[in-house]
Amino acid sequence: MSPTFSDLGVPGRICDALERRGITEPFEIQAATIADAMSGRDVCGRAPTGSGKTLAFGIPLVADVERAAPREPRALILAPTRELAEQISTELRSFAGNVSIGVVYGGVGYGPQLNALRKGVDILVACPGRLEDLIEQGALLLANVDRVVLDEADRMADMGFMPAVRRLLDQTNPDRQTVLFSATLDGDVARLTRDYQRDPVNHEVGEETPDITTASHVFWNTTQADRREITAEAVGVAWPTIIFCRTRHGSDRLARQLSREGLKTAAIHGGRSQAQRTRALADFSKGRVHALVATDVAARGIHVDGVTSVIHFDPPEDYKAYVHRSGRTARAGETGVVISLVQPNQVRDMKRIQRQIGLNEPCTDPDAAVLRHLSPVPARNMRDVDTERNGSDREGNRDGRSSGGAGQGKSQNHRSGSGAAGRSHNGSGGNRSGNKNRNRRRGAASTNGSGGNNQKPGSRNGAAGNNRNGSKNGSSSAKGSGGNSGKPSNRRTGSGRGSGGNDGKPGNKKGSGGDKRGRHPADTSNGGNRKARRAHLQRTSS
Repeated sequence: MSPTFSDLGVPGRICDALERRGITEPFEIQAATIADAMSGRDVCGRAPTGSGKTLAFGIPLVADVERAAPREPRALILAPTRELAEQISTELRSFAGNVSIGVVYGGVGYGPQLNALRKGVDILVACPGRLEDLIEQGALLLANVDRVVLDEADRMADMGFMPAVRRLLDQTNPDRQTVLFSATLDGDVARLTRDYQRDPVNHEVGEETPDITTASHVFWNTTQADRREITAEAVGVAWPTIIFCRTRHGSDRLARQLSREGLKTAAIHGGRSQAQRTRALADFSKGRVHALVATDVAARGIHVDGVTSVIHFDPPEDYKAYVHRSGRTARAGETGVVISLVQPNQVRDMKRIQRQIGLNEPCTDPDAAVLRHLSPVPARNMRDVDTERNGSDREGNRDGRSSGGAGQGKSQNHRSGSGAAGRSHNGSGGNRSGNKNRNRRRGAASTNGSGGNNQKPGSRNGAAGNNRNGSKNGSSSAKGSGGNSGKPSNRRTGSGRGSGGNDGKPGNKKGSGGDKRGRHPADTSNGGNRKARRAHLQRTSS
């Protein structure tokens, strides 16, 4: 019988928080390391992606960390990517209680991070680059850090972070506890263990390449020209899918191309802002998109359960990259499919990668039927993603408002036009509505919205010919248009920019009446032609 969290010495408050989330039994890596970490020992753990490492090092930290002074955290977790750092902090907050959790990484503003550090952060989750930047600014000190966790140390080595990691460790308390987790324990990771850990207890869980044994791997012969079509077909059979490209430009281009094929896609790479990356990852994890197109830099930062397939659109750089990419599927005991698109000049390199990871799969022609058979879940209707997206939108907009399109509620801006119920903040109302620019050309648009099916076109402050939303004297407004039978505005009762209605009265320089366009010749507020004004007055007075 496997031990419980309570048997491992985890405090009751943390056990209760985990139980509320449905977590009652520790995973293998958690059962192996939590007790040692809580006793203060240095731990060196090798475990596959998705094995539960975050709780393995997070529970001991939350249980034993001391209160931090402003700008002086007591525990530090280093992670290679922004996404991983954010996910670690989110996981810890779910059971941290009164323990304060902070996170710092690049690609976002300094303000919120500096404010959090000034208030005091007990456990700081950080990417090495931003952390060194903040230290140089004098925003924090690491001298009181007596607990350090290095998560995915092998990935930090691959990304060239090891010099920065060493500099940061040198600034922490020499009498610290150091916990290290990695998918591999050779090379730079072994040297880091030798130099910065004291008599660590070693725990290795699972196979060194566990994703290779739990996922199904297929290698398809392709050409440069047909890769996109094959990718679109594969996504349609087994999604949600993560597609890996080598470059940022290639990721963006493929995402656009697949979108034109009718797929919902999102791109994630180092060239995107953190807000864009967070939104893309959230849309993917919530089932709003069919495929996430990513670069290798993002491979180890994507931790989403339920990924059906991974596609190597561009070949991985080496066998380690293949393992890291493929590890996004077949996580936590589930199965998945890994598809490699192999061009004729890439066959030899792909065979070498296969030998290095213990695979011996033939390169075959693309076959959707085989993929459908290997998929861990039945093929889903592609429209399901629209249903999930719409459901999420409804949940996030319960008051019926939309921020960019037609909604079900009233306008949020009292200056918007007087359309039927069903306008959005910047969208449109009924069937005759249009966008701002289009209707401005026609002289019938409002500032933030347009009229409904049977309503007068909206204006910034009101509309002529209706007097419902108009000014007290029923005049036309600054930029609006007249109603269905509105008369042109005049010097006394209207502002100089109102336009005539649908009966063909002349409009103004920013609006139009039925078939006529242009400025009313007698409209003095619009600076009309003096001779034309005189002629008009003579005609009307006779």
